[in-house]
Amino acid sequence: MKKILISLCLLAGSTMTFAQQADGGISQDMLRQMESNHAKQGQNKALFNAIASNNIDNLAQDFNNKKPFDTHFTYDTPKQSIHDQKSSGRCWMFTGFNVLRANFAKKHNDTLRVEFSHAYLFFYDQLEKANLMLQGVIETAKKPIDDIRVQFFFKSPIGDGGTFCGVSDLADKYGLVPMSVMPETFSADNTSKMRTLVSSKLREYGLELRQMASKGAKAAALKNRKTEMLATIYDMLCLTLGEPVKEFSCAFTNKSGKTVGEARNYTPQSFYREVVGGPINGTFIMVMNDPRREYYKTYEVEYDRHTYDGHNWKYLNLPMNDIEDLAIAALKDGRKLYSSYDVGKFLDRKRGYADLNNFDYGTLFNTSFPMNKADRIATFDSGSTHAMTLTAVDLGNDGRPTKWKVENSWGATWGQQGCLIMTAEWFREFMFRLVVDKQYVPQRLLDYEKQKPIMVVPEDPLFQVDE
Repeated sequence: MKKILISLCLLAGSTMTFAQQADGGISQDMLRQMESNHAKQGQNKALFNAIASNNIDNLAQDFNNKKPFDTHFTYDTPKQSIHDQKSSGRCWMFTGFNVLRANFAKKHNDTLRVEFSHAYLFFYDQLEKANLMLQGVIETAKKPIDDIRVQFFFKSPIGDGGTFCGVSDLADKYGLVPMSVMPETFSADNTSKMRTLVSSKLREYGLELRQMASKGAKAAALKNRKTEMLATIYDMLCLTLGEPVKEFSCAFTNKSGKTVGEARNYTPQSFYREVVGGPINGTFIMVMNDPRREYYKTYEVEYDRHTYDGHNWKYLNLPMNDIEDLAIAALKDGRKLYSSYDVGKFLDRKRGYADLNNFDYGTLFNTSFPMNKADRIATFDSGSTHAMTLTAVDLGNDGRPTKWKVENSWGATWGQQGCLIMTAEWFREFMFRLVVDKQYVPQRLLDYEKQKPIMVVPEDPLFQVDE
């Protein structure tokens, strides 16, 4: 019996060795070459001891780059309160609101301030995204379950992230309310569990709608059942985020927080009209730097929208020089801008400073990381991950930027009093999106933006939502 077991074990070992030596696998010769090369690196033991016991960024940080940096800016916009998105992916909304409330303050010569409720608009964002998912399932019901577009809806039925298009579509449709009348709840600040439960319910409902469609259900029946499903989602959102405010009374404050004037009665729509002045859609363009694609062309991302009846994310692809010029023009006039970045790259979180020289990972690991921006995008190594409010620029003697500043949404104690300073070199490598009021855009760029968009699939590596 033992001989049989030993024979079986030897046979299994032989089979395993043979399988590992198949073309394309790691052979014993390859492994020995790797081991030999590693052994030649005399410093590896010391490096291992250091890396095993420390944070990699602490070891890779360039000590020569830790000196104090200049915080003067040629053009800086007025300061406003810094918010904290906490454990949620709503940076796009925080950033969009930063722009809207800064516009309101500028309109009133910085004598009045307003704070918007994130929970209010997030409620409708989640409800609209749930409808977008269910309607998408209905429209793709004849496709197999493993079709890439069907999987798109089921893989991520709902999420926190988005872009400025979401702020414009949702606010135009549902209005806005002050933070004081619908404050943040625990689930607004900590969205993970709510998102998991709503997503599970939507997947269940999606399967049911596909089954109904496969049995020949008419469009009216599918719509009625979808409405019933959304009623359940509405209830879940009311219990986690609060029931949306319909009418309220409020007064504005000055920058010291003191009430100015008498309180007035509003609906979300009338409040929106007073503080924003009218529809946001049509007043701005979104530009982007994607060096993989042809510049001065307009692109549209399929299904990248917050509401079914809203706008897909459409953008004009521009070189960084043009994007910088647009930002400078707006900042010179005291306008803050929606912008987004791959914020985790070379970021000194303690100092709130983004610089390509903050960390030397190549020397630490005895290698190099030479990919350019286009290569990083194409291989999913980089892409827009976080929106922040562009607030300031410093210009050199040649009139070109030397550094930039943004308001972040990680709290007032983070970084530079809630702000992040970035070098011009970092900005060019890891900045992706900018939303600009049309008044600061040259006519030639406005003409380019009017081109018929080239459609782009939402799975493209660059088109992640801002969180």
